Amino acid sequence: MACSSSMLGFFKERRRSAVRGRPFPPAWEAILAENVPYFGKLAPEDQDELRGLVQIFLDEKRFEGCGGLDVDDEIRVTIAAQACILLLNRENDVYPDLEVVLVYSSTYVDKRPRTVEGGIVVEDGETRLGESWGRGMVVLAWDAVLRGAADVRDGHNVVLHEFAHQLDTEDGAADGAPVLERRAAYGPWARVLGAAYEGLLRDVASGDRTVIDTYGAKNPAEFFAVVTEAFFERPRALRAKHPALYEQMRAFYQQDPAELGHPSR
Repeated sequence: MACSSSMLGFFKERRRSAVRGRPFPPAWEAILAENVPYFGKLAPEDQDELRGLVQIFLDEKRFEGCGGLDVDDEIRVTIAAQACILLLNRENDVYPDLEVVLVYSSTYVDKRPRTVEGGIVVEDGETRLGESWGRGMVVLAWDAVLRGAADVRDGHNVVLHEFAHQLDTEDGAADGAPVLERRAAYGPWARVLGAAYEGLLRDVASGDRTVIDTYGAKNPAEFFAVVTEAFFERPRALRAKHPALYEQMRAFYQQDPAELGHPSR
């Protein structure tokens, strides 16, 4: 089994090297320039790495349009680039559990039964901008994707949010604790994020303004996802208000967006 796994890894990496070696299409470059302004803030070497990650993502992941949406290269490249921002400078396997990205043209209704407070099951449908499933799927609304990418300082980005969930569940649990490089890192991660989460719960209860979106108070998994959004889109504000939390995110993502010239809010 070990030999078989090693061989599979060898052939996968060889295939990926070939994919990264292909010329990056000029049309894709134009999409990045137009739809993903964060790309332009990156250092040239990070831009090169992101291009390669986008090529691998698009080679390995399937896209499907929903509700009659025709998925074209603009949709595919715009989503892939934002998803791969989370992978820069990190040891990663390019979302190994993800198989398909479903894309709606706009907000969609999730009609699956859901359980609300008190254990009551309702079937009224819930409008969504996106969701991440542990069974190899991410669902996104295209208009929300464009809005999130266009404004790099509003703290809201549905692609960053849903793909943070993908990172979170790579260890099999949606608990706000993604796979960290070192076992010793889990203790500080739990202390810092736990304290920040409890602080958000208090802020929500008291009605205080927060840098972190209050949706993060829903549970630790949503907290990690909205903190990821704030880290990349409101980095200076997050660093000023929550320096220890910012440092945990900086160490995990191996990036320092507060130094990319983002305006603070």
